[in-house]
Amino acid sequence: MPVAMPSRSTLAARIATPDGKRRHVRALFATIADRYDLITVLLSFGGDRRWKRRLVDLAAPAPGARALDVATGTGDIAFALCERSARVVGLDVTRRMVELAKAKGGGRPAAAFLVGDMTALPFPPASFDIVTAGYGLRNVPDLRGAIDEMLRVLKPGGQVLSLDFNRPANRAVRAAYLGYLAIVGGALGWVLHRDPDTYRYIPASIRLYPGAAAVARLMEERGCSRVRHYRVLGGLMAIHHGHKAQTPCR
Repeated sequence: MPVAMPSRSTLAARIATPDGKRRHVRALFATIADRYDLITVLLSFGGDRRWKRRLVDLAAPAPGARALDVATGTGDIAFALCERSARVVGLDVTRRMVELAKAKGGGRPAAAFLVGDMTALPFPPASFDIVTAGYGLRNVPDLRGAIDEMLRVLKPGGQVLSLDFNRPANRAVRAAYLGYLAIVGGALGWVLHRDPDTYRYIPASIRLYPGAAAVARLMEERGCSRVRHYRVLGGLMAIHHGHKAQTPCR
C-alpha cells in the first residue's frame, strides 16, 4: 500500500520547520530506499555516478586515509573512496539504506556502514581525514549544525566535500528547473509508488536551499578554508570542496 505524500502547499508547510523537515525526510527516505539508485540515475540523466567519482577525484585520498561518508545512501561514494584505498565509514539515518549498502558491497573493497544522524555524529573530534556527503546537506533540518558536525569530526587541514542539487540564482532558470523536477518527479512517483507527490519533495527542498554560493560562504563561516564550489550539469548541481581550518575562524 503506497504511503500518501502531501500536496505542494502542505509539503511546503511540513518542511518549513526543522522538526517537520526531520520527520518528513525520515519517512520519505524509508519509503523510497529500494528505488533510490534508480531515481538518482533517472533524475541525473545518468550522470550521478560520474559526479560522485569527480568528488572522490577532488578528494584524492591518500592510501589509508580515514574517510566518513554521511548521508551515504546505498554507498556509492563510500565504495569509490574504498577503491582509492581509504578506510571508510558510511553513515545514513535510514536503516533500509544501510541494509542496501551492506548488501551492495559484494566483492567490492570493504566499508563499514552504520545507522546514524549526520547532525549528531557518533565519533570523537578529529577522527577523519575526509568527510563527504552526497545529497545530504539539502536534506538536513539544521544546515549549520550539520556542517559543524562534519567539521568537528574532521582533522585540522582535512577535507570536506559535498555533492548536491543547486538552487539556480536566475529566476527563469530556477523556475524551469523546478518545474521540470516537479513534472518528472510526479511521473516517477506515480510509476514507482502510485503516488505522484513522492518525489516532489526534491523541488520543494531546493526552494528552501540557499544555493551553492551561499553554502560555500556558510562553510567558510563555520570553519572551512579554501572553499570552492564546482558547477555540475551547467550549474544545476554543485560540488563543494573545502578544508578544515587549522585554527577555527569562529
